[in-house]
Amino acid sequence: MIFSKQIEQLQIMTERLRPLYDRLAAHSLYGSFETVEDLHIFMELHVFAVWDFMSLLKTLQRELTCVEVPWVPSRFAASRRLINEIVLGEESDVYGTDTVSHFELYLRAMRECGASTTAIDAMIASLRDGSPWESALALSGAPEAAQRFVRNTFLVIDGGKLHAIAAAFTFGREDLIPDMFRSFIRDQNAQLHGKLELMRWYLERHIEVDGEEHGPMALRMIAELCGTDDAKWEEAGEAAEFALRARLALWDGIADRLQASRMMSFAP
Repeated sequence: MIFSKQIEQLQIMTERLRPLYDRLAAHSLYGSFETVEDLHIFMELHVFAVWDFMSLLKTLQRELTCVEVPWVPSRFAASRRLINEIVLGEESDVYGTDTVSHFELYLRAMRECGASTTAIDAMIASLRDGSPWESALALSGAPEAAQRFVRNTFLVIDGGKLHAIAAAFTFGREDLIPDMFRSFIRDQNAQLHGKLELMRWYLERHIEVDGEEHGPMALRMIAELCGTDDAKWEEAGEAAEFALRARLALWDGIADRLQASRMMSFAP
């Protein structure tokens, strides 16, 4: 149950973050897509945000539930159910007859439309071999904007404050992507005879579950973790701002890369 003080704090946080949401919604990136090659550039950076979102999620699952043996019940009665439901959807969703994580689905979407997965594949291979995430990321060949975004995410994770991690997780989700971009995907998908169908499904699925299911769940989780502690609410607000500014910086980096690509294409 969320009490009146927690509802008030959530409303305060929402108003605090509104200017950043407005900047994201109005970002010039969304109007700059012209070709499927532009989309490739976007996906080759954005996939790292899709991946590190799962690291935020699994950190929350590890801390809010018990994954040790022998098992004991965690003290977060409401949040442990919420986070397990979110994990189920994000890590084991159903697409057609397949059970698949949204990250794996995104990789399929990249390959289906011709985007390169070289950098993200290299990082995942290094992680599977036991490399620390820092070196796996640095050696992957990922663009600097993507690397910077991941490093910022892990700053929040390594800070170890559950309420801050929950806030970064909750307020930096994929429902930030506006209708303009989704319309571009739908139009390109029609022109490419369905080669962007997986990407279209990914975006629409996130709008659906973030808005109707996971988003409200995550807000209740923040309310439970912060309680009536004003200091925790402030730290949660700071973490949410940090996550949104990191997302803005990623969008700036992708926009710069698109511009540089166009300049190269016009070079003699």
